[in-house]
Amino acid sequence: MNALIEKKCKGCESDSELLSLSEIEALLSKIPGWSLSVENKMIFREFFFKNYYQTMAFVNMIAWLSHQENHHPDLNVYYNKCIVQYHTHALNGLSENDFICAAKINVLLAT
Repeated sequence: MNALIEKKCKGCESDSELLSLSEIEALLSKIPGWSLSVENKMIFREFFFKNYYQTMAFVNMIAWLSHQENHHPDLNVYYNKCIVQYHTHALNGLSENDFICAAKINVLLAT
């Protein structure tokens, strides 16, 4: 099982350290389906659904998760697709919190 899903997000402080590229690549390998942005400051994934209802149910699951973890993604919502983007706003880059939440989203959809 992915150890990231057992973790809880930590508070984000502007003086916290950004992850190095090697740390990002190691964590990215633990969250299938997610990609790294060209500038290495964001991870993202596209999720596809049959209809708007399923898309919105997914968005609501993310809202619940975000509230629990106190870490919030950027969402692009369409009729049958949602693009989820994580980066730590306070750091203008990636922290472990982004990968924790991405791993938990993957588990939400696992059947």
